[in-house]
Amino acid sequence: MPPLPPPDSVSHALRGAAERLAGSGIADPAVDAELLLGHVLGLSRGGVQAAAIRGDELPESASARYLDLVERRATRMPLQHLTGCAPFRSLELAVGPGVFVPRPETEMVAQLAIDALKASASASPVAVDLGTGSGAIALAMATEVPHARVHAAENSVEAFVWARENVARLGGDNVRVAFIDLADAFPELDGTVSVVASNPPYVPDDAIPRDPEVRHHDPAAALYGGPDGLDVVRVLSRVGLRLAHPGGSIVIEHGEWQGEEIRRILEADGWRAAATHPDLTMRDRATTAVRP
Repeated sequence: MPPLPPPDSVSHALRGAAERLAGSGIADPAVDAELLLGHVLGLSRGGVQAAAIRGDELPESASARYLDLVERRATRMPLQHLTGCAPFRSLELAVGPGVFVPRPETEMVAQLAIDALKASASASPVAVDLGTGSGAIALAMATEVPHARVHAAENSVEAFVWARENVARLGGDNVRVAFIDLADAFPELDGTVSVVASNPPYVPDDAIPRDPEVRHHDPAAALYGGPDGLDVVRVLSRVGLRLAHPGGSIVIEHGEWQGEEIRRILEADGWRAAATHPDLTMRDRATTAVRP
């Protein structure tokens, strides 16, 4: 496609960008166009919409930068890589190449972990996030349950750098991130953890994601979990039993078709009360269980 002509107003810029992004198969082109322009202008999405209604002009320098971002987005580079941030619950997480971009559906997984953490009888409950990626679930638990102590494990160098940045910027004294494989994580916490949470890789090796943003930009180690997608889940179940105290919980995100098999894995290992929970679209999204 030919390059977009330089726009002279906010409304003109948004119209041209939305058309270009729609032609590239972007699901919500108008939304992405507004978010990218907000990133360039330092405005919220609502601020961009107001500027368009007022008929605000677009400075030439902002126009050039915006057109560059739109063209890069049209190649299906993730929006979050272009803006450098991903919203997650009340947080704005720094993300980029080398780290899995947190999804809105993971917010309900974090909610399950937070609810279990709040229900703990301990005055200072301990939580663990295994394979933390950007630190999304760990930071949600740490900021929303400030009396908890949260430990996050990550074994990818690139993801660990992003997690450490987010913990330094958004976390408090109650959260730490460690560079360690989840299978070996935190032996010093054995038998003391109230909640073990994880969004592990769960895509089967031969199931290629449809979206180019996922297929080409999310790290393969954060996506693929073996022939049935559950290799890491099997490890999580055993590690969770080691870490959790009696009555402690495990919370695992997964694909909508995997709940039954994950319940079988957990129950076979000795977990009790395994239950699968739907997200807001009524797709099975997470499974929980309790250590006897």
